[in-house]
Amino acid sequence: MSSQPRTTSFDADTIRGEFPVFDQPLTNGRPVTFLDTAASAQKPRVVIDKERECYEQYYANAYRGVYQFGARVDEELEATREKVRDLINAEEISEIVFTSGTTMSINLVADSWGRKFLRPGDEILLNEMEHHANIVPWQQIANETGASVRYIPLTDDGRLDIQELDNCLTEKTAIIAVTGMSNVLGTINPVEELARRGKQVGALILVDGAQSVPHMPVDVRKAGIDFLTFSGHKIYGPSGVGVLYGRRELLREMDPFLTGGHMIDRVFKEKSTWAELPARFEAGTLPIAQAIALGAAIDFVNQLSFDAIHAHERRLLEHALARLQDEVPGFVCHGPGLEHRGAIISMTLEGVHSEDLAVLLDRRGVFVRHGHHCTMPLHDLLGVSATTRASFGVYNTLDDVDRLVDAIHFAREKLRLV
Repeated sequence: MSSQPRTTSFDADTIRGEFPVFDQPLTNGRPVTFLDTAASAQKPRVVIDKERECYEQYYANAYRGVYQFGARVDEELEATREKVRDLINAEEISEIVFTSGTTMSINLVADSWGRKFLRPGDEILLNEMEHHANIVPWQQIANETGASVRYIPLTDDGRLDIQELDNCLTEKTAIIAVTGMSNVLGTINPVEELARRGKQVGALILVDGAQSVPHMPVDVRKAGIDFLTFSGHKIYGPSGVGVLYGRRELLREMDPFLTGGHMIDRVFKEKSTWAELPARFEAGTLPIAQAIALGAAIDFVNQLSFDAIHAHERRLLEHALARLQDEVPGFVCHGPGLEHRGAIISMTLEGVHSEDLAVLLDRRGVFVRHGHHCTMPLHDLLGVSATTRASFGVYNTLDDVDRLVDAIHFAREKLRLV
């Protein structure tokens, strides 16, 4: 993708051409129909080129050297940090911490904030649609601090039951940890309302933005978000890098998660003191080239615009649901209607195991995810052991949707369901 806007309209076929992975057919001659963006997005050429540029032209360790390569790396990293700040409308770049991804970011908050501030009797408010990465760290820190975990109930269509919030959110609630968008149901949660209601009882809110940040605008100040996490690899950037946003006054009160290296201010034989934000939480060597290339990924989605991305993905969802519901016997789509849903369809088909379906779709070049998607409590609630998930990105087209439906017909024929 060039640095200048290419077109004023969203042309998915042209955008698809920016992703080298789609340049070659599969061994069976079929085109790649990649419908697993919720797990990890493919990378546009501009991101690949930026990471290569770092390794080929100026790679050095970060914040270590005044020589030309070191200075260039520092400049590029801070440029990405500023792009992240602008993307989520944080107040200052010191509130942007580079991590390895969403999982590490949530663990950092659970450990560094939770271990210090949670007390016996405090409550952590979750819900059953959360990814394991936003459940298990809170379970662990609750066990260690004497706090407890509570769950907001879900409605029959897979949304938070806001009518029950008064029964769950009390003066004992210390923090609400919630996904911005479910990685299974596609549910878009009312983060701003949760933050507002939480503030009324003195509770903080952490938003797992792994699914929401790549698909919709996020304004941490407008929404009242205290902590936000997301991963580079889901927003068309490299793997191995993620972001933790935390309000400055909260981060300053937290102890380091990891120690050593860049996060040090002064080390004495008997004690050590910590660097200023955000270095305090960036121990060791950062994922340097990956963080630099994350800046290119943010430029990429900003150039497309989230309004255009949302409108495009809505068209894909509408077309997919219309065809699947009309044409596929025994099709069940888990989650809410389109008005509350992001670019994800998790399905079960009567008489078909999710893994069998995924294997047969692969034979037609259609790549989907099967299993519990790191949401066992949600699947227990749904009463199914696994689902098959199709998730969409900017490079998907209506032809991809049609290939998905045709491949499902093929699978049902192979399984002798027709």
